[in-house]
Formats: sequence, structure tokens, C-alpha cells
Amino acid sequence: MKYSWRLGVLLNSALLGACALGPNYKPPTPPAGAAAPFVSAAPQATSPADVPNAWWQLYDDPTLNGLILQAFATNEDLQTAEADLAASRAIYEGAQSGLLPQTETEAGATYGRDPTTDEIEELTGRKPQTIWKFDSLIDVSYELDLFGHVRRSIEAARDNSEAVAAARDALRVTIAAETARAYGQICTLGEQIAVANRSLSLVTQQQNIVQQRLDAGAGSQFDVVRAEVVVAQVRASLPPLEGQRRAALFELAALLGETPVNAPVNVETCATPPRLAAAMPVGDGAALLRRRPDIREADRQLAAALANVGVATADLFPRITLNGFYGGASSQINMLGSNNGLAWGVGPAISWSFPDMAGPLARLAQTHADAAGAVSNFDSVVLQALKETEQALSIYTSELDHHATLAVAQSEAQEEFSLAQNAFDAGEISNLDLLTSEQTLVSADAAIADSDAALVQDQIAVFKALGGGWQ
Repeated sequence: MKYSWRLGVLLNSALLGACALGPNYKPPTPPAGAAAPFVSAAPQATSPADVPNAWWQLYDDPTLNGLILQAFATNEDLQTAEADLAASRAIYEGAQSGLLPQTETEAGATYGRDPTTDEIEELTGRKPQTIWKFDSLIDVSYELDLFGHVRRSIEAARDNSEAVAAARDALRVTIAAETARAYGQICTLGEQIAVANRSLSLVTQQQNIVQQRLDAGAGSQFDVVRAEVVVAQVRASLPPLEGQRRAALFELAALLGETPVNAPVNVETCATPPRLAAAMPVGDGAALLRRRPDIREADRQLAAALANVGVATADLFPRITLNGFYGGASSQINMLGSNNGLAWGVGPAISWSFPDMAGPLARLAQTHADAAGAVSNFDSVVLQALKETEQALSIYTSELDHHATLAVAQSEAQEEFSLAQNAFDAGEISNLDLLTSEQTLVSADAAIADSDAALVQDQIAVFKALGGGWQ
């Protein structure tokens, strides 16, 4: 009882005096102006409302919704990220065991002659014997975390695990955006192919008219050849579009964790680009800082770096451990617990790198440098996030203006071609004038289709920059 009381006093004193060395984590302050509204958010095209997590549902496209959910479930990169997260969480759980006593149990049996036993036999005048020897022992050790080595190690493991979780979430943002991008590209290429086919039908019809006029003696072979050139040019635009659509289909298959043979060919018939039903919600800089998982990852990496400074600082001081063992050894297994073969012990142990502190001091300097780098990395990630968002919004807004101008040009080209066709039928203009109007209309239709494709890709780039889709 006397020794137990002294041990209790020692433990209470150690726990009361325990402290965790090193800097404590405080949320870093973002660069000035990071939380402000976006300067490139055009009021006519965007909304200050926060971005919904499932932003792709704003397109009201069931096929797109299903593809992204499938990608979340089957994408191989996401499966790898989930495995990395499970491993980091296991490391964290292992670090938490440092708060508990560490135990190790040994038991064994050997048959033979033991040198120590033989020597005793000879000293007592008896002959050495070949015997069975049984032993069992349990060791217990408990580190008195006086300087926070264990606690800071747990903090570092926890923060690292949270950083890995944020990296997984950032990958979900990318997978959602790239899946939507591939699907949008398939649909917009389908629209471009449809426009090219309509243009081909138009120029082919005009070529037939020119040929009929030549057959009637009212035209020239030159007009026919010139019309045939236009037909060939429009037809030549189709194979590259078909190839790009197949490439986008294979990209989508890879995102879904499928081989090209099992690509979702049902989406290849899509010829209507996904369109937003309302203005794009973008929020502001403050919401972006809360939402983007790469910013959270940088924050957790900073927290882990600060915890590692505490671990390295604690290594400058002694580590005190309470150790104990209990067990026995006997030539008969039923005598292991008897007093004759019983062994036990309890007492403190101390380990310290003193006086050679070069190694611990070097590790401490390294952790300080890592922490300084983590601070700079956090600021860099925030600036990168803001830059990407502003760039994406600027490009999207400019493309909206571009698309509106192209729509006016397309309408005027359609009217011009109709007037030219009527005038040509009345003999008021030449075939060259009609051909020029025809080419203008074909170019205007193709430009609108190209702009539709750019708008879809620009919208997805904005959503990706805003960091939606990981919750």
C-alpha cells in the first residue's frame, strides 16, 4: 500500500504538471480581400447565391445526374483516394493508443538443457538433465506525456488524416467537373455535327440547283465546280467532329471506371448541349474559402506542421516511462504461477538524447521550416483559388457576350441568304453573290455551335473553380 500511494502521488504530479510544447494551431488569416465579392461576376449572368453542392442538377439533365453519381461510385482514382483515407485514419487510431499503457505478452515452451540450470545442478552435486522449460511474461509500459510528445503526435496524425480527406474531396470536385465536361463535349459535338449536316444539306441543294441550271443552258461549268468545292469543304468538317466525339466518349468511359469497349454509347446520340435554367450562382470569396477542399487541405497541412513542431520540441526533453512486468518460469507448466517461479517488477525509466542534442535540434529546425512553408503554401492555395475563379468567370462572361453577338450575326446571315436566294431566283444577282451568302450562313451556324460548346465548358470551369460537388 505504501508503494502504491507513492506511485499515485508521482502520477498525479506528472499529469498536473504536463504540458504540450510547441505552437498551438490558430486558423490562418487569408490574404487581404480574399473574402470580397468576385470582381468578374457579371450581374446579368451570375447570382450572389451560394453554389449548391450538386451543381450539375442545375442543368436539369437526368442523364448527367446519373453519370456523375456513377463516377463517384466507380471511378478508380476515387477508390484509391478512399483507400489512402482509410490508411491515414488507421494511423490516427494507432497514434491514439499512445495515451494507453502498452502491453506485450510472451509465452513459450522449450525442451532441452539450459546452461544456467545445468550450472546450478553441478554446483549442488547433481547431473545436468534434459527437461521441459515453460515461461510466460507480460510487460506493461506507460509513457508519462510530460511535454506533449504523445499528444502532439496524435494531433499531427489527426490533422494529416483530415488533410487526406480534403484531398479526396478535391478529387471529387475534379471527377464531377470532368464527367460533366466529357458529357457536355459529347452533346455539343453532337450539335456541331447536326449543324454541319444541315449545312451540308443546304449547300448540296444549292449545288443541285446550279447543276440543273447548267443542264438547262442557263449557267456555267465554273459555277458548278465552285458549288462542288463548297459542298466538299462542308463535308470535310464532319470526320474531325465525329472523331472528337468518340474521343470524348472514351474519356467519359475512363471517368466511369469502364474500358472503351464498355463506353456508354447511349449518350453518343446527345445533340442538345446542357443549359442552365437560371443565372449561375457563384457566391463570394468568403464562401469560396469555406468550400474549396484544397484550401481546407492546406489548412490541415499547416495544423499538422505545427503539431510536428511540438513533437520535435518535446524530443528535446526526457521521456519518462513507467514499466512493469509479471510472469514466471518452471519445468512444470502447472507451477508457472507458484512463488518459486514467479517474477515481477515495476519502476520508472528515462530516455534522453542529452548531451548530444544535434539530431533533435536539427529535426526541430526542420519542422520550423516545414511550418513556415505550410503558411506560405496556404496563402498560395488561396490566391490560386481566387485566380482560377476570377479567370473562369471572366472567360465565361466574355463568351456570353461573344455568343450574343454571334446570335445577331446568325440571324442577319439567315435573312441575307433568304434575300439572296429570292434575288437569285429573280435573276437580280449572280450565282457568286448567292454562294457568298450561303457560305456566310454556314459559317454563322458553325460559329454559334462552337460558342455553345465553349459556353458549356466555361460554365463547368466556373463550377470546378468554385469547388462544388464534394460533400
